[in-house]
Amino acid sequence: MTTDVYVSLGSNINKDHNIASGLKALTSHFGLLTTSSVYESEAIGFTGAPFYNLVACFNTNHDAHTVAKQLRQIEFDHGRSSNSQKFSSRTLDLDLILFGDLILTEGALQLPRPDIERYAFVLMPLAEIAPNLTHPVLLRTYQELWQIMQSSLTSLPIRHPNLANT
Repeated sequence: MTTDVYVSLGSNINKDHNIASGLKALTSHFGLLTTSSVYESEAIGFTGAPFYNLVACFNTNHDAHTVAKQLRQIEFDHGRSSNSQKFSSRTLDLDLILFGDLILTEGALQLPRPDIERYAFVLMPLAEIAPNLTHPVLLRTYQELWQIMQSSLTSLPIRHPNLANT
C-alpha cells in the first residue's frame, strides 16, 4: 500500500542552491514530487537571514520511520550538523509533516507535525497544494485552517512565483 507524504522544506543558507538540491534529492529517493510555490519568511526564534520554504508531496510504500531517516540523511548530505540547534540557520531543513492520515507520537517523530498549526510558512504552502485534505486530528481542511490562521497574522510569507518550479 502506498501513502501520500508531505514534507516541509526550508533553507536560509545558500537557499536557491539548497532548495533546488533538496528537491532533486527528494526526487531521486522518492520519485515524482508535487510542490507548492516557494515562500520567503523571516527567521523565527532567532536573528538570521530570511528563509525560503515550501511543501513537497510524494507517494511512497516505505513506512514513516524509514522516510524520516532518509530525510535526515538528505539534511546531513546538505551540510546539516547532527548537533544543530532548533532555532538556527539551516542549509536544508526537511520536516515530515504528514504521512497519510497517520497519527503518531514517538520521540521526535510527531505526525501530523504540530508545526502545521503553528507556522504560516508550513500551513500556507500545504494549503496551496492540499487545500481539501483534512487534518487527521483537527478534522478541518488545510484551507480552513489557513483561513483561520491568516486572519490572526500581521504579516504573511512572500510568494516567489519565479521560484515555484525550482
